[in-house]
Amino acid sequence: MPNKLAFLMFFLVLLLVLALGHTYIWWRMVKAPAWPAPWQTVGTIAIVVLGLLVPVLLPLSRSLPREWAAPLAAVAYTWMGMGFLLTVGFLVVDFLRLASSGLSALWAFISPPEDPVVDEGRRLVLAQGVSGATALVAASAGGIGLRQGLGEVDVKEVPVKLERLPKELSGLTIAQLTDVHIGTLIGKRFVSQVVEKTNSLKPDAIVITGDLVDDRLEKLVEHAAPLAKLNARYGVYFVTGNHEYYSGVEPWIAHLKKLGIRVLRNERVAIGDQVSIDLAGIDDAFSAKFPGHGPDLDKALAGRDPERELVLLAHQPSAIHDAARLGVGLQLSGHTHGGQIWPFGMLVPLAQPYVSGLHRHGDHTQIYVSKGTGFWGPPMRLGAPAEITKVVLG
Repeated sequence: MPNKLAFLMFFLVLLLVLALGHTYIWWRMVKAPAWPAPWQTVGTIAIVVLGLLVPVLLPLSRSLPREWAAPLAAVAYTWMGMGFLLTVGFLVVDFLRLASSGLSALWAFISPPEDPVVDEGRRLVLAQGVSGATALVAASAGGIGLRQGLGEVDVKEVPVKLERLPKELSGLTIAQLTDVHIGTLIGKRFVSQVVEKTNSLKPDAIVITGDLVDDRLEKLVEHAAPLAKLNARYGVYFVTGNHEYYSGVEPWIAHLKKLGIRVLRNERVAIGDQVSIDLAGIDDAFSAKFPGHGPDLDKALAGRDPERELVLLAHQPSAIHDAARLGVGLQLSGHTHGGQIWPFGMLVPLAQPYVSGLHRHGDHTQIYVSKGTGFWGPPMRLGAPAEITKVVLG
């Protein structure tokens, strides 16, 4: 029940955002340029139809077989990405227009023109030209984003110096996967490629920091199956992300265990042989809404030796505040996708302390935030390439 309520609330917010966004696009592409009557009608109908793609096709795709659902979801999500880029483009244009108008008004105040002339025809031609040019730029950016989003995932190596790491473990590698979002658009083929590339790194440990799946277990069993082939010397570990709670978290936790993946729920394990470090994992912050779930780092670290080095798996970067308080050496997170489609990453700091990359938080704690391995929503990445992260401790 909680996951259904969470999805409903998310969908209602999405509907509001879509309605406002498409109204703005209609105003800038159809109304403001004052196209001739037949084209205004065509444009209005087109934007209404495009605006209905997401609220109609996405719920429909969730109830259809995958061979039908995938193309429908691809169309809806691709337009979602294009619509976002269009909105950003027009916001930039409107900002520049307002700035220009302000400067013109200031100049007119300082040096009033003798006979101001307003050429309405020229104004309309300019508005139509700007509208078309903005749409062209947005479409080009969307094309680049599609190519990057659907392309091969690269490996990003991240060296991290840890103060308490035993010298015997210098060079220990952790492969991080996060935000894979196995679902309607990401399936068995993509997962197999990610597993093969991850195993080729021969990591000492593999960690999955949440948002692995995006639908119910019964719909994705086949597509998650390649995860059973993940192989690392000290094991494969997983912590929940918010999307697991939209997708039926309990069945997924049980299934991942069957695939040989250790699920860390507010607990820790030792990584190494005679010499080792601690690896801890906590539930996602969103999970506090669900009975029996919720992040508890104090519980995970209870009774540990503070002289031992500690790596924490936490889906959301916001866990870094507790991590620094409790002496975590390194936190590995995801959730942000690095913004996924520029310039969305500029909004991420409103909710998370870090967007992507390696950062020091306080005197003794570091955090690495991956841009993610898959994608959510639009099959696009613009300025935030997907990654399989190879963390090399030293």
